[in-house]
Amino acid sequence: QVQLVESGGGLVQAGGSLRLSCTASGRTFSSYAMGWFRQAPGKEREFVGGISRSGGITYYADSVKGRFSISRDNAKNTVYLQMNSLKSEDTAVYYCAANFQSSHRTREYDYWGQGTQVTVSS
Repeated sequence: QVQLVESGGGLVQAGGSLRLSCTASGRTFSSYAMGWFRQAPGKEREFVGGISRSGGITYYADSVKGRFSISRDNAKNTVYLQMNSLKSEDTAVYYCAANFQSSHRTREYDYWGQGTQVTVSS
């Protein structure tokens, strides 16, 4: 089992940047592929991007491709989401999630953090 804690959310102006972190408990972090998701008010949770267990493969939703990037440091049990050129439509609660296999499907992730709010003002 793994527990996930996100941090780094906040209020930023459109065009700005934020970096979210997600730190996992336990000693098996490198066994998990990681994903980032977000949920805006009144909308379903949606996939943002994911990273393989080694960090060698990353993949993104079209809506964030070229603006967001995911990385991980297995020695620190942490995955990051670097968000650049933020837009008002990026406003949401952002969640990290862990799964044994890489996936963009919400239902395939077994472990979730509590979320961190990102608000982009226009």
